[in-house]
Amino acid sequence: MAYTPFDLTGRTVLVTGGNRGIGLGMAEALVQSGAGVVIWGSNPDNNAKAESALKALQGKGPILTQVCDVSDEAAVDARMAEAVRQVGPIYGCIANAGISGGAKSFMEMTTEEWRRMLSINLDGAFYTLRAASRHMVEAGQGGSLISMASTAAIEGAARSEHYAATKGGLLSMTRAIAVELARYRIRANSILPGWIETDMTERLTSYDKFVDNVMPRIPARRWGKRSDFGGIGVYLMSDAADYHTGDHFVIDGGYTLF
Repeated sequence: MAYTPFDLTGRTVLVTGGNRGIGLGMAEALVQSGAGVVIWGSNPDNNAKAESALKALQGKGPILTQVCDVSDEAAVDARMAEAVRQVGPIYGCIANAGISGGAKSFMEMTTEEWRRMLSINLDGAFYTLRAASRHMVEAGQGGSLISMASTAAIEGAARSEHYAATKGGLLSMTRAIAVELARYRIRANSILPGWIETDMTERLTSYDKFVDNVMPRIPARRWGKRSDFGGIGVYLMSDAADYHTGDHFVIDGGYTLF
C-alpha cells in the first residue's frame, strides 16, 4: 500500500520554467503523484512539448501551459488570475524560472548583465511568489512555495557574482516568507541544485576541460538529472511536509561537501 500523504490528488501546482530541465522533471513527478500542473514558460514550442509529455502520463489533475515572462510584473499577475479561472485554486508554486551566465571577470561585469540577471532570477521569483501567496491566503487552504536557488548561493562562484547574488537572495526571501505566512498554513522552502544536465548547462557539461576539472569533485561521480528533483517536489507539496518550512535542500551529489 502506498504512503498516502504523498498522494497529491486534488492539488494543483504552478511550475515556472516548467517546460524543460529541472522544472519539467518536478512537474512529471507531481503529475504521477496525482497533482494537476500549470506550466509557465516563455517559449510556446517548449510549452507545447511539455504539455504533451505531461498529458501522456495520464494523471488525475488538469494540465495547463501558459506563456509568461516572469520578469514582467503585470504578466505574472495576469497569468496567475487566468490559471485560477481555468483550473481552480493553486495549492503549490515552484519559482523555478531563471537564467545563468558568467562574466569575463567581476571587474568587467556590466550593469546591464547585473540588471538582467536580477530581473529574471530574483525579481521574477518575487513577482511569482507574491502572486501565489496572495492567492493562497485568499483561498484559505494553505499551500507550499518553493524557490529554486543554487549551490552558487553557498559557495564562491567566480565570475558569476550576479547569479550568486540572485540565488542567495532567494534563500533569505524564502526564509522570511516561511515565518510570515506560517499563520496561513503556507510553507516556503528552497532547493539548491548542483551541476545538473539541462539545456542551460549543456555547454559546460559537454566541455572536456570542465568535465575533467569538476567531475572528480562530485562524490556521486555523475551529473544530476531532472528526475533527481521529482521526489523533493512531491514531498514539499505533500502532507508529509506539513511541518517542514524555512529550510533549504541541497541536491548536488555531495559536491558542496567535498
